Amino acid sequence: MKLAVVLPVLNEGAALRPRLQALAPLRARGAWVVLVDGGSTDGTCATAQPLCDAVRVAPRGRASQMNAGAVAAAQAGADVLLFLHADTQLPPDADRLIETALARGAAWGRFDVRIDGVHPLLPMVAAFMNLRSRLSGIATGDQALFVRRRVFEALGGFAPLPLMEDIELSARLKRCSPPACVAQRVTTAGRRWDQHGLWRTIGLMWRLRAAYAAGADPHALALRYGYTPRAPAAVAVVAKAPVPGLAKTRLIPLLGAAGAARAQRGFALQTLATLRAASTGPLTLWCAPGTGHRFFRALRLRHGVLCLPQPPGDLGQRMAAAMAAHFAAHPHMPWLVVGTDCPALSPAHVQQAADALQMHDAVLIPAEDGGYVLLGLRRPLTNVFERIDWSTERVSEQTRERLHQAGATWVELPALWDVDEPADWQRWARTGLEG
Repeated sequence: MKLAVVLPVLNEGAALRPRLQALAPLRARGAWVVLVDGGSTDGTCATAQPLCDAVRVAPRGRASQMNAGAVAAAQAGADVLLFLHADTQLPPDADRLIETALARGAAWGRFDVRIDGVHPLLPMVAAFMNLRSRLSGIATGDQALFVRRRVFEALGGFAPLPLMEDIELSARLKRCSPPACVAQRVTTAGRRWDQHGLWRTIGLMWRLRAAYAAGADPHALALRYGYTPRAPAAVAVVAKAPVPGLAKTRLIPLLGAAGAARAQRGFALQTLATLRAASTGPLTLWCAPGTGHRFFRALRLRHGVLCLPQPPGDLGQRMAAAMAAHFAAHPHMPWLVVGTDCPALSPAHVQQAADALQMHDAVLIPAEDGGYVLLGLRRPLTNVFERIDWSTERVSEQTRERLHQAGATWVELPALWDVDEPADWQRWARTGLEG
């Protein structure tokens, strides 16, 4: 058995190191540990890097993060997936316990739980959780759910829910087999019980479970639980049609005209997939030289992408027009604009940019070549597109000057790289082969 431990995290940097160090014995026996970050801003990824086998980023939310971890685990050849919350600690021989449990024929299972907190009745709460799980065949995330990877994939993984994703998956898993209920205990933090009160927390959890069983919307339940919804932001994508001889012209010496056009098409599809996964708000594709190309027609007809023709003018004038159209229709929704030539852009980057616009007038993701990968605005700022030397290394610098002149507050996220030159293509190819 090759076990993969998947940890979804968000801003767990302060307490993460000892949790990961506790997994060292499992790693020494061959377990593979992947941490999936949902857009932390406290150095979580840097803390985790030397203590994990892999670090990934995914859209914020345990379901999407755990699904991303499962994909990475499959690429590493894992047979069994163990989904572990960052505040839950495994018994030292967890891998052997899991192997024994699954050898008896189960497709999945979970551990009994112990709650580490100050209230004297927490052991009673844990005992009732364990009993309820045994009687119902339903596991919660605190119980360190484990499952054969092929079964998890066959069921389609976690549903995209902000809450109750563990209960929903358990309901589907128990149709395959009853869970293996491992009596040895994992230890989970009792922070919520201690901070919000024991009986109040128990009552809230039971009300939420009852409402979910009665068909309530999980998103509404998540808000009641204290979940912070993703910050909204509409997204504009500035895209060229994949026409040989007109698309990615600086790649033509390396790839040929047709190859460069195929690269343009691939980058556009990847960008759209990234933005849809980020799920920050409505998406508009601004198309050049118009919306008539069969690629844009297919996106519109098959995938429901809103495609609009780019207006005339230079790049700045076109983006300014797209910005004006957005704020005329949605004056209170922040707006992001991206191109299609940055394969390094991830859903987490987009979500972090949307989050930044809750507190700032603008957000910028610079490009390593001096341009920018993403620009976000909370309010119309036409001057950020004026008097810019487009396609030069001065674009980011001049954009900062325009933001300063407008009296705007802004934040910059770490620089990314885009694919313009043959050397960029070769770098992307190497990254793709490695990752």
